[in-house]
Amino acid sequence: MNAENTGVGHSLASDLNVRQREAVLYLDGPCLVLAGAGSGKTRVITQKIAYLLRECAFPANRIVALTFTNKAAREMRERVLALVSGKQAKGLTISTFHALGLRFLRQEAAHFELKPDFSIMDATDSLAVIQELLATTDKARLRAVQQAISLWKNALLGPDQAAAQAQNPLEQEAASIYKYYEATLKAYQAVDFDDLIRLPARLLKNNDEVRQRWQNQVHYLLVDEYQDTNECQYSMVRSLTGSKSRFTVVGDDDQAIYAWRGATLENLGRLTTDYPHLKLIKLEQNYRSVQSVLRAANRVIANNTSLFEKELWSELGAGESIRVTAMDNHEIEAESIGRRISAERFERRAEWRDFAVLYRSNQQARVIEQVLRNLRIPYTLSGGQSFFDKAEIRDIMAYLRLLANSDDDPAFIRAATTPRRGVGQATLQALGTYASAHSLSLFAASFAITTDDGLAQRQLDALQSFARLMQELGRRAKEESAADLLDQLLAHTRYESYLYDTLDNRAAQARWQNVRELCAWLARKSGEDGLSITELAQHVALVTMLERNDEENPDAVKLSTLHAAKGLEFPHVFLIGVEEGLLPHKGREEPGSTEVKEDPARIQEERRLMYVGITRAQRSLHISWCKRRRRARQDVICEPSRFIAEMGFDVKKPRDNPADEHLSPSERLAMLKDLLKQ
Repeated sequence: MNAENTGVGHSLASDLNVRQREAVLYLDGPCLVLAGAGSGKTRVITQKIAYLLRECAFPANRIVALTFTNKAAREMRERVLALVSGKQAKGLTISTFHALGLRFLRQEAAHFELKPDFSIMDATDSLAVIQELLATTDKARLRAVQQAISLWKNALLGPDQAAAQAQNPLEQEAASIYKYYEATLKAYQAVDFDDLIRLPARLLKNNDEVRQRWQNQVHYLLVDEYQDTNECQYSMVRSLTGSKSRFTVVGDDDQAIYAWRGATLENLGRLTTDYPHLKLIKLEQNYRSVQSVLRAANRVIANNTSLFEKELWSELGAGESIRVTAMDNHEIEAESIGRRISAERFERRAEWRDFAVLYRSNQQARVIEQVLRNLRIPYTLSGGQSFFDKAEIRDIMAYLRLLANSDDDPAFIRAATTPRRGVGQATLQALGTYASAHSLSLFAASFAITTDDGLAQRQLDALQSFARLMQELGRRAKEESAADLLDQLLAHTRYESYLYDTLDNRAAQARWQNVRELCAWLARKSGEDGLSITELAQHVALVTMLERNDEENPDAVKLSTLHAAKGLEFPHVFLIGVEEGLLPHKGREEPGSTEVKEDPARIQEERRLMYVGITRAQRSLHISWCKRRRRARQDVICEPSRFIAEMGFDVKKPRDNPADEHLSPSERLAMLKDLLKQ
């Protein structure tokens, strides 16, 4: 039923444009909303959910909306709750793909020979398993194997299929490790991050009964950022929607920048062949940027081979001219940007958070950081250490993981050795040998091993003392609140004393404060959402992998890679290092040759990355490139990126804004006033 033809939909927001309204009201079949940058895609999704609930009487517990980050899911839920009552939204699923996968695995654990209290291994845990299997400390080699396994899982390939497809020694080694890695996870009763989608996708595809049951639970599906889906996620969407094909997916082929982690741009194109009656709706009106920014973005992306043609436009006015500046080197570039931000903040009466500096590689941030510190300009850095990655947080979470799943050997090792309690490497080695020989977890082996198995009495006493402590806490976990259990855990382990014994007072105080903050948060989550210790441990594992300090918005300049900036917007953007070899990034050298052979597909992805960078800017955009850049301890001559010419700029001609190594008198005065004000 198309509501547009029945006069329904009168309660929709009055300021939806024609295309947005069409996307919200269309229900006759599968729908692809091709949403350009800043075109209001989240608004369309949330309005459509509200429309399904209010006007179409869809039960909330049969509507599922999927996205990629906790922040996006949280924002979507908040917007929906502003449109409908809490009663109408009760039972509505708005979550990440991975959170839905976790829910699926809990319900269908028996199909995978998993206990419901399985563990989720994060990237650090997984890397530790791979390191043990490879017996190497070569970080590049370890990460290459980890990346290969992840990509195979995202493509729904098992170890045998990966081995059959391996084309070089590195892939052959990774495929061999993949087989043992899977066996290790099974022994640990654990899954990794990729399994949260791979395992559900595989079962839904191969098991008719499970697929039918889940299709009955999903009457309408909505997916955000569809261009970022991988093979697993595409398969999962197809299985959940079935022959009825009641879904709306929102995506933009021009913003597909995650091929390196398994995302498949072709998923957008496949929709047109897999669903011949697909409704395609383009959102081209941009509500973010002035026309000068959009003109540059359109010109750049026009050089790509696009799946779908579109052109962004705006009613926000022509806007300021884009500044393109040639710098002598990266240090002068950083100095110029720091001074200009300081001056513009004063002239524009702006806040520090209105400015962002974007770059292709994390390494470019170092010199910018130095300059901003010297100028006393506050800044935040994307990709910084997550709260959940801190050592003290991982220590406490190891105890919770072990309480939730006694087969979790990585958690056992960390908990048993932190704080130190007489369980060292020799003890763990003997325990590991015994556990392997008797097919036991380390926890179970702790109660079975004796002094006849290579342990001294003092080693055995320390080991079993720890095991009994965990056994007792496990018993209490079934009877007591999470808050009480956490207090007992900290008291029994004497974790606070351990921190002050091993660190100076200031560092110990900071870490202990983090532990208290974690425990308060866990207790609150347990109380609000009724989560058990097992569910808390699994919830934190997801938060660890999907969230990176995304709730903070201090008044500070944002320093970010282009990849991390996707989805964000700023009034004033400085896009730096726009040079050949950096943006677009260099290709790989051919074996036995010093020449770099360009990969057209890689250049197209780099161009999409440039497009993402340009479209982060709302009001002004500054682009800079360096004539010389320090690489491998020597200066190399650089050329401006081809993307600058594609934007319509001729870097060989003098411009209204020549190289900015020196500020104008008014800018210098503004900067001095600003510094005096500080």
